[in-house]
Parts: sequence; structure tokens; C-alpha cells
Amino acid sequence: MSDVPLSPTVLISNRQPDPIDEPGLIELARRVLEGEGRTDAELSVSFVSPREMSELHERYTGEEGPTDVLSFAQEEDGLLGDVVIAPAVAQSHNPDVDSELRLLLVHGILHLLGYDHQTTEEERQMQDREEEILKTLGIGKGSLHDER
Repeated sequence: MSDVPLSPTVLISNRQPDPIDEPGLIELARRVLEGEGRTDAELSVSFVSPREMSELHERYTGEEGPTDVLSFAQEEDGLLGDVVIAPAVAQSHNPDVDSELRLLLVHGILHLLGYDHQTTEEERQMQDREEEILKTLGIGKGSLHDER
């Protein structure tokens, strides 16, 4: 048995044309997972077009049109789940798309870890945790809370 600490595995699939900071987003996801005590987790993050996001949004939530982020929990064989982000939709919420992508990634990961925003209290708890994580990591919060 090794004394080397485990590090989360983060896999990125970029299926849309806009540039993204893959290494920075991988590092952010790893730091969030480590901070939440999930060093053994494997996370998949996909960046998709608005069209693909619309299809996923309708198929899995029954709602039409694209959204900015969706999370799909797995919790089997070490796989935490999938976070799907549409950068073009994110940019429509905040012209600082890099900041918005970081916020959406944290938001999506927190959903996989059991946070939600179905009630006012849940929403407050999730927002507080997002802000705490982003502040700890020295990242601005973006516009997600202004939009919801």
C-alpha cells in the first residue's frame, strides 16, 4: 500500500468550438473535490454546444432550450458523475466566460455531492458553499446567483 495521497481524476471532453482553459478547469475541479474530501473520485466534465445542451436539457429534465450546466450523478466504481457545461450559454449570462465557467463547474460538482436549490434554504446553503469555495480558491463568483 502506498503512502501517496489519492488525487481526484478529472476527464474533459470539449465538444464545442469556443476556447476553454482545460488545464485550469481540471485543476479547479481537483481542488474542489479535494476540499470536499473526495480524493478518490473520478469526474467527467463535458463542454458542449447550445444545441447539444438543449437536447440533454429536454431529454433529462423535460425543459426546452439550452441551460448553462447540468449534472448527472453516477456514484459507482469511483465515478462521481458528469458535469455538462455550455460555454456559449454561460457567456450569455456573463461576458467574462472564464469566470462563469469556473462558477458553473463548482456549481455542477456541488450538485454531484448532494447540494441542490429546490427550496430557498437549499439554495442559500448551496450559494454559501459556492462562495466559500470560490473565495478560498481566490476566484470571483461570476453571475450564477444573479440569474437564479
